[in-house]
Amino acid sequence: MAPDLAERETTTEDETALGGYALARQVGHLLRRAHQRHVAIFQEGIGAAALTPMQWAALVTLVRDGQASQNQLGRLTAMDPATIQGVARRLLARGLIARAPHPADRRISLLAATPAGVALVKATLPAAVAISEATLAPLNADERRTFLQLLQRMAFA
Repeated sequence: MAPDLAERETTTEDETALGGYALARQVGHLLRRAHQRHVAIFQEGIGAAALTPMQWAALVTLVRDGQASQNQLGRLTAMDPATIQGVARRLLARGLIARAPHPADRRISLLAATPAGVALVKATLPAAVAISEATLAPLNADERRTFLQLLQRMAFA
């Protein structure tokens, strides 16, 4: 059986044909592959909670912060307006968050975790920690610290 092209090692011939360019060593490709691996680990680990990583990020942020406008929540979780709108709509439909008018500005709605949302976050926190551990499993403790520091620097540059 032929090797999966995504898994295949780049050969010297490949690099020569592409002027030295090796996709398998490009930062964007590696970040995407690492992200795909993390999402697979997340989906398996989050189990019956049936949340996506973005839904988890929004829900855990609302549990932590109490409430936020949809716009604020998008900024806090690094989601564009269309994405946070879809995430909020799905969490609202599941009864994990609720929408209420802003007390000082009726044009703004505030989102907050419902008791069911808070309970789900509390119940899945151990899984979230285990998911991070599983994602970082190929690295030793020093490599994890360094990797996370460098990733934070890149993410917030």
